[in-house]
Amino acid sequence: MSDPPRTEPERTQPVDIRTHTAVNDAAPPQPAAAPLHAEAALDEARVFELSGLSVYYGAYRAIRDVAMVVPERRISAFIGPSGCGKTTLLRCFNRMNDLILSARVEGRIDYHGIDLYDDSVDPIEVRTRIGMVFQKPNPFPKSIRDNVAFGPKVLKLKGDHDEIVERSLRRAALWDEVKDRLKDSALGLSGGQQQRLCIARALAVDPEVILMDEPCSALDPIATGRIEDLMEEIKSQYTIVIVTHNMQQAARVSDRCAFFTTEVNEQSDTRTGVLVEFDRTEKIFSNPSDQRTEHYITGRFG
Repeated sequence: MSDPPRTEPERTQPVDIRTHTAVNDAAPPQPAAAPLHAEAALDEARVFELSGLSVYYGAYRAIRDVAMVVPERRISAFIGPSGCGKTTLLRCFNRMNDLILSARVEGRIDYHGIDLYDDSVDPIEVRTRIGMVFQKPNPFPKSIRDNVAFGPKVLKLKGDHDEIVERSLRRAALWDEVKDRLKDSALGLSGGQQQRLCIARALAVDPEVILMDEPCSALDPIATGRIEDLMEEIKSQYTIVIVTHNMQQAARVSDRCAFFTTEVNEQSDTRTGVLVEFDRTEKIFSNPSDQRTEHYITGRFG
């Protein structure tokens, strides 16, 4: 029997996920709620704090009991073997798993002290502030300009859309390559250019966080290098969380690195992802706290 259609919870007054005040409230913004597990905080300002997070697809638990603090304006990389829940966790940060009928999230994700899964939080607002770039470039079958202007147009953002397009393409290091053919189809761009276009499209709605799910897996080394350079250039303005199977890439570009592995249930022959450790990248790759991390980094398993 199929799952019943999912309906959005009734909301009488949406809440701004940065200020925790009603969007029509005239009161000044209030400070964010006190974060959980302050003793686990990193020395930088925090964007996300996860506590006891588990994700289920029906009865299957894909990842369990994740607790971490993601710092602001840093690149955090998730590494680990296939099937350990890296992408599942990434999709929790902007509630993309809401689009899967069988998905269920337990535990808590705080964004600036606000519970992202509170009924008063609008998922569309979440995805505006927390953009996502997927593994395979997915430009719309529209012009280069219309791809970048799509989000501002749909969200009815104020300002000159041509200026937004140029600014976003410049931030994505693509402007000089496409400025004379903005009316051409985005599908005519190379793979690396298409991925940078998708990044520009995400930047056009002025997010705070950019999630990247293996953004270079389909690209050649030159295009990969350009994406990595781009991440380094924009991290002073954005918080970036990236899933990658390329450990060298994680070591090159990230400031923080999380290693995940899988636990096997011998009775049901199912695998559940677990977070082993999350620390400064140089420590993960030179002196990890857990032997399982060392074995993965050195190629002894995974």
